[in-house]
Amino acid sequence: MCGAWALGAPFINRGRFSLFGSGPQADYSALTLDLVRGSTVIDMLGLLSLNYRKVLTWQSTPAAFRDTDFEKLRNSGTTVFHQSFGFVNGDVYSTSLRDIQGWNAFIAAHPDKFLRIDSRGDLECAKNQGKIGILIGQQNSQHFRSVDDVDLFYRLGQRVSQLTYNDNNLGGGSTDPKNQPLSQYGAHIVERMNSVGMAIDVSHCADRTTYDAIDASRKPVLVTHSNCRSLVSSPRCKTDQTIKAMAAKGGVMGITMVRTFVHSGGPASMNNVLDHIDHVASVAGIEHVGLGSDVDLDGRDHGERKFDLDGVRYSNKIFDFTEGLVRRGYSRDNIELILGKNFQRALNDIWA
Repeated sequence: MCGAWALGAPFINRGRFSLFGSGPQADYSALTLDLVRGSTVIDMLGLLSLNYRKVLTWQSTPAAFRDTDFEKLRNSGTTVFHQSFGFVNGDVYSTSLRDIQGWNAFIAAHPDKFLRIDSRGDLECAKNQGKIGILIGQQNSQHFRSVDDVDLFYRLGQRVSQLTYNDNNLGGGSTDPKNQPLSQYGAHIVERMNSVGMAIDVSHCADRTTYDAIDASRKPVLVTHSNCRSLVSSPRCKTDQTIKAMAAKGGVMGITMVRTFVHSGGPASMNNVLDHIDHVASVAGIEHVGLGSDVDLDGRDHGERKFDLDGVRYSNKIFDFTEGLVRRGYSRDNIELILGKNFQRALNDIWA
């Protein structure tokens, strides 16, 4: 049974609230803090770290993960991180197996801090216990050497699998110039994923494979991290037709905060992210949009090429995102849907 847990009171400053340790400009409305702290916030591609070497260290030497690392995650406002890498080179089966076993060892070493999200109820449990939920996924399904491997990886804790990465596998990837369909083997994998209760993700799939997967699935299909092609012309973004088809099956689309997919050229800000939220809501309905930031709490900028949004401190991105929704006039109920209830509903349908 889940126990109750709550964050401490914020510091009040002239009718607005400042997060501890976040600097003088990180102040938010009372409604924003109340929404984040009261919601089960699900980031459907929220990475504990983009530094894979650091992740491997945490997995192999759990003691390397410090209390300060946990406080940073907890203070981010995110309740559940869908932790998923895309392995495409070498022995993908062995690499994926090691990754999932590594997360299991990491979670087992920190039972007071983390909860593996396996089934209905775990999402709320993580929130109520003050733990960080880790939803284990893979951004490729190449590790499924046979349909029986779906069962194997499900038993190990995998609950989400993207059908392809950018290149072709079970169907066409987003870089496929021929826009290939879902393969016959891919259709068998979709059926087995439906049967065991593993969520199908089509974020990196080519358009035709995306449509085929949605059509073949008996359960909702997720776009965990993508944006709208009507706003940004990129094969990694989804067409309005795709978004409508996904919604008709009960799926949810998570909007990313990766600059390339947020705005074409020039400045790119949280306001541009919100434009994609607005668009999905108008095309498919408010019940079918959420967040899949595709970034950790430090951002992606580490060289001359710019991936991050302007003016965003990524450790506070959930608060900035929520504040933006409040300013745009979204109702409290609708913001709660976007922050997590939509994905929670879809995942519960898939896992039922």
